[in-house]
Amino acid sequence: MTALIIYESMFGNTRRIAEAIADGLAPHQRVELREVGQAPIPLPADLDLLIIGAPTHALGMSRPNTRQSAAQQATAGLVSAGIGVREWLDRLLPGSHLVPAAAFDTKFGKPSWLPGSAARGIAKRLKRLGHLRAAMPKSFYVTATKGPLAEGELTRAREWGDLLGQTHPAGHYFTPLG
Repeated sequence: MTALIIYESMFGNTRRIAEAIADGLAPHQRVELREVGQAPIPLPADLDLLIIGAPTHALGMSRPNTRQSAAQQATAGLVSAGIGVREWLDRLLPGSHLVPAAAFDTKFGKPSWLPGSAARGIAKRLKRLGHLRAAMPKSFYVTATKGPLAEGELTRAREWGDLLGQTHPAGHYFTPLG
């Protein structure tokens, strides 16, 4: 494995973004896509790039109570019915197998002043664990709580995956700065 994309998704929008990122990254390196409940701990030894994404809930990463609220709104069940990215990150040991990492989220695009980002929270936790930032946190937009994704977001996600593949090629390790 060279790239691992881990996602948390309630209604499927964040999963679709993760899949598009994987499509953009795939020409550059081998990619494995995992729902957060199936994500490995510890990280695989052959990992070159880690990408983590989640929906924005209550201005940040989901919590058990916000996932419960999403479950009540879901008509067909949740994609990520177990743990969230927050809990998965809490299980990682600081300083173990450090690789470049990037974070993304899905959130409302309008109103544009609406604050909050799961991606920024993910990026902060990854930094505390010792990972280098592979890219600035990235947001992709939905038009309503359950979606759909805003027009053009899958294309933006593929392009971001392609950019990550170009800037972080397989087998190129980075050393964290003290």
